[in-house]
Amino acid sequence: MRIFTKKLPHPDLPAEEKAQLLQNSEYQEMMVESTFMYLTLDLPTAPLYKDEKEQLIIPQVPLFSILAKFNGATEKEYKTYKENFLKRFQLTRLPPYLIFCIKRFTKNNFFVEKNPTIVNFPITNVDLREYLAEEAQAAHANTTYDLVANIVHDGKPSEGSYRIHVLHHGTGKWYELQDLQVTDILPQMITLSEAYIQIWKRREEDDTNQQGA
Repeated sequence: MRIFTKKLPHPDLPAEEKAQLLQNSEYQEMMVESTFMYLTLDLPTAPLYKDEKEQLIIPQVPLFSILAKFNGATEKEYKTYKENFLKRFQLTRLPPYLIFCIKRFTKNNFFVEKNPTIVNFPITNVDLREYLAEEAQAAHANTTYDLVANIVHDGKPSEGSYRIHVLHHGTGKWYELQDLQVTDILPQMITLSEAYIQIWKRREEDDTNQQGA
């Protein structure tokens, strides 16, 4: 992927000083190319309000909304102890298998917090062509992916448990694994879970088994 980084002046500086700093080379956008093992998808901050029955509302977000991080245009601010940066990302090559890590956990000095936002995603036919750099699109005949595994975290960050949804390629059926228990599961139930890590397989020309939801 390409990573574009632009240093930001300190927010407390006067406007004139900010404008002057932005002319310096140190504050100009820089680009580096980097390999990646997986793509981290950031969740929006979960709202704290409740509905009329005093039940906490679990927010939802479409997969393509959090994938926008890699469209080459969406900027996100990253803060360090001393400096702030704006970054944007753009993919230049798609692998046969793609791993998404949905960032549910954040740490501070005292405890770990979990974001319960549900990600709405299709099981099959996720096309990532628009996230490729324009000149790289011609080199990719196939940019469509199907889900093959979905790892779910249930419960609190410190005492939760994990489940895995796995596609059986021979039959096109989905199964849920937890410890030694294996049960079948409907594809539409997978999308209701608190997905944490997902593995997607790129669809090739000779793929004939494309069952799912």
